[in-house]
Amino acid sequence: MANLRVGIVTAGGDAPGMNAAIRCCVRSLLANDVKVFGIKRGYKGLIENDFEEMSARSVGGIINLGGTILKTARSEEIKTDEGLELAAKNLNILQLDYLIAIGGDGTFRAAKEECKKSGIYSIGIPASIDNDIEGTEETIGFDTAVNTALDAIDKIRDTAISHERLFIVEVMGKGSGFIAITVGLASGAEFVLIPEIPFDLATLVKKYFKMKEMGKKSTIIVLAEGASNGYLLAEDLRKNVKAEVRFSSIGYIQRGGPPTVRSRILASLFGLKAVECILSNQKDIMVGMVDGAVKTSPLTGDKRTLTKKEITMLELTEKLAI
Repeated sequence: MANLRVGIVTAGGDAPGMNAAIRCCVRSLLANDVKVFGIKRGYKGLIENDFEEMSARSVGGIINLGGTILKTARSEEIKTDEGLELAAKNLNILQLDYLIAIGGDGTFRAAKEECKKSGIYSIGIPASIDNDIEGTEETIGFDTAVNTALDAIDKIRDTAISHERLFIVEVMGKGSGFIAITVGLASGAEFVLIPEIPFDLATLVKKYFKMKEMGKKSTIIVLAEGASNGYLLAEDLRKNVKAEVRFSSIGYIQRGGPPTVRSRILASLFGLKAVECILSNQKDIMVGMVDGAVKTSPLTGDKRTLTKKEITMLELTEKLAI
């Protein structure tokens, strides 16, 4: 499409597979004679007018890389009217027709506001290890993150069994338990604690002793970081279960590393759909996986909440922990 100009920004927390999405968008747009501009360091870079025109070679050899070649940064300024005005001004200086925003709910909300002020159109591609974006059943990076966490928990289980210990393993998820629920079931954890469902220490201790009576030699508690302070929980459990309790936080390794096959394929499919939407003049929407197919929905920036699927997974984890 002659004279069409598209910007791409990755903002907020990085997620494995962002680079695969960037690669697909850039090359698919260039194949249709669209000029593509990469905005550096998220919305911080947009406010500072930091961008580069991209070519097919700009995205060579990146599909296997974690993180984002465009870099990302947290920006408090983009949450202000002044920051939004400056970002919108720079979008217009670039003479963009569309902005592809790759990131999470905060990234989408900022894209919506920027595009209102600048008059350009926005397309959202959901990329977040937390998997908590409304409009898609899975986000880019989630599969990689849970596989990374699962590998760590499997290794910790070896030590837990050898020493007959109780381990609290903290995974990411300040406001959502999607990672914890998934790795909890997949790892055979005895307990999964998430922010959405408050837990009772006395009930947890009671269940622990019941499992010990049934012959359990080790216990794994998967803790979403927003559910409790892991160090304090470990201290409370030591006082109540009279056993060796250890706390281990998996931390930022969940965000890094080469994306899995699923994360790469999902990123590529989302990127292709985003470009198709641009070429068909659709606006202010996001792409996502719904009922096993890549579809579009309004770009809201809302967070996804637990569904029946996740509740079933939690219940199954508890049933199997005998």
